[in-house]
Amino acid sequence: MNEILYYSTNNRDERVNFETALLKGMASEYGLYMVARQDIPAISREQIRDMRPLPYAGIAYQVLYPFLANEIPPDKLKALLDDAYREDRIPTRVQHITGRTYIMWLTEGPTYSFKDYAARFFGRALNYFLNKRGLRRVVVVATSGDTGGAVADALYGLESIDNIVFYPKGSVSEGQRRQMTTLGGNVYAFEIGGDFDICQALAKNILGDNKFAEETFSDAERFTSANSISIGRLLPQAVYPFYAYSKIDAMDEPFLASIPSGNFGNMMGTVVARQMGLPVEKIICGVNENREFPEFLASGRYVVQPSVKSPSSAMIVSHPSNLVRLVDFYGGHIYDERDSTTGNVIKPGIIDKMPDMDTMRKEIVSMGVTNPLHYETMKKVYNTYGIVLDPHGAVGWKALEIFLEGKDNKPAVIYETADPGKFPDDVEKAIGIVPELPPGMKKQATIKERIYSIEAKPEQTSAGFKLSAAQVEETKKKIKEIYRKP
Repeated sequence: MNEILYYSTNNRDERVNFETALLKGMASEYGLYMVARQDIPAISREQIRDMRPLPYAGIAYQVLYPFLANEIPPDKLKALLDDAYREDRIPTRVQHITGRTYIMWLTEGPTYSFKDYAARFFGRALNYFLNKRGLRRVVVVATSGDTGGAVADALYGLESIDNIVFYPKGSVSEGQRRQMTTLGGNVYAFEIGGDFDICQALAKNILGDNKFAEETFSDAERFTSANSISIGRLLPQAVYPFYAYSKIDAMDEPFLASIPSGNFGNMMGTVVARQMGLPVEKIICGVNENREFPEFLASGRYVVQPSVKSPSSAMIVSHPSNLVRLVDFYGGHIYDERDSTTGNVIKPGIIDKMPDMDTMRKEIVSMGVTNPLHYETMKKVYNTYGIVLDPHGAVGWKALEIFLEGKDNKPAVIYETADPGKFPDDVEKAIGIVPELPPGMKKQATIKERIYSIEAKPEQTSAGFKLSAAQVEETKKKIKEIYRKP
């Protein structure tokens, strides 16, 4: 099997294998690692049919082996995936709701979020390669909600990895925060003023600063990423659309995938699955009031606006990182203009080569769901079907409903991405009932937190918040204090 190589979206001359891309995290020139569309391996329709009786780990092996065949021996990959996707730790349900509509519940893992799936593979794959090389890495991650807890849990206690996680102060729920701040050990949670985009810019700044890594660890490559900017997070997100299709009554028909979308890793994984041969008729990309992408699809112009608060807090993203990969996949190029000295973003989202918009519009639709519609949808689904959705799942449901208006009923899977118990205030507002807190979160509610607070403020510009030099300086100072040798 030919080895698959990954290039930087900002530098196609850089071509590396999966192991190198995973260890480095961010590609050269602030690009993201991507696999060429024509190099994405194909899975036959017969192989897809044969997935029907398989457990999640078995389907994960079928999907990921073609990417990793030259890098992880089959028996070790199988063991890694069997451990990552143990049924007793991360059960996956596909529930028929009505007509030909299903919900895939990606909500029953250790942190009750779909991000457990990618994080558990990422952590084990990274630990495998680090142990093989005798190396250590610090994984830097920004979170708008569920990513931080999922990555922290997946990396907690792994012998060759530390984890630094940045979250926006006041923009994650208490339960989400505690999933990051109560672990201790090799997990360090930083509270940052501003929004998710500030946290993401800070993560990218740390990841791109080899000089700081050399000064702190005597190792210029010590930092790597576990955000959806990591190829090690993207590839496993191609698995669950295959799993969903294996569990619905579609009889080889194409199906609709309705995906609540924030940083677009979830949606991009389904784009990869579609390219591999999964019969996805249409990818429905539901966003909240941060409507940059649906407006781009409609107009061909990409304009980044200040982020807008929403009940679907993990999707408060005005400039999704994985849009870089999506534009690249369809033959275009988008980048962020940066200060040549600091590496900070000056102007985000510059498209200097347009993607194939006709094909993109044929394969993907996107619509924004207003804040009031989150609650209306949650109430309607509960009253009609007795199903409690979280705000993100409500976006997936409503986006599908909008798309299907006036169309024939088709097989459709809505991705439900977080346990409703993580959002008690929003659920109560919508349906008048406080959902039960998941058991693991009940336990964490009583554990002491460890928080590294960054007091420096972001810059306030006409376009919204911007990462400040003071935030970068204070963060780096505190990281050095954590790792200062006694």
